[in-house]
Amino acid sequence: MSELPMNNIPVHVSMIMDGNGRWAKERGKERVYGHFEGVESVRACVKAAVEFGVKYLSLYAFSEENWNRPQEEVDTLMGLMVKAMEAEMDELDSNGVRFVVLGNRSRLDPDLNRTVDACMERTAGNTTLTLIIFLSYSGKWDILQAAKNMIQEAVADPEAMEKIMNMGVEGFDRYLVTDGIPDPDLIIRTSGENRLSNYLLWQGAYSEFLFVDTLWPDFRRDDFRQALETYAKRDRRYGKVK
Repeated sequence: MSELPMNNIPVHVSMIMDGNGRWAKERGKERVYGHFEGVESVRACVKAAVEFGVKYLSLYAFSEENWNRPQEEVDTLMGLMVKAMEAEMDELDSNGVRFVVLGNRSRLDPDLNRTVDACMERTAGNTTLTLIIFLSYSGKWDILQAAKNMIQEAVADPEAMEKIMNMGVEGFDRYLVTDGIPDPDLIIRTSGENRLSNYLLWQGAYSEFLFVDTLWPDFRRDDFRQALETYAKRDRRYGKVK
């Protein structure tokens, strides 16, 4: 493989992890088997992000719409997340990875929320990589909750209304759950689907997109590196003429 241009490594890589169910079906197994194997891909991508100097890695783990899946699958996924966090936290912490979960956490099981809080608190001071798990998240929900928070702020403080009316795009960013996190430079979706599926609709306005046919359980270090090589060849103009 060619050398990665280290001056053009994306700061924030975000991934839509798709294809677990199809991967399992191709092997004559239940859908949940694909989710278990997908954890190995998460582990591989975290290690690759650290290796190649990516500072933020975000993963679309569970959408607001995913609550409509069969209850057995939802319960299995939630249990898997708890087990994965408990199993991986020592290694993440020792490798300097800060762990963050973002989304509509009011819908999560109390045990899962307690595990999330413990992991976030333990790794809060780490700086090598920020690993963001979007859990019970959707782009439309994020924008809506931001608008509601703006209204609440304006009602509580009349002076805030003037500030809100005069603020620019950057001002709105602080009401989103991603406040303080840079917008993704590169969004990768696995499994051959070419859509965002209600993910980071605001934050992805100027992201580069890469849609790959590889199913998520098969996506590993070399696939991650190839995605970075593809990104390095892109010409990001942000609406300007070069």
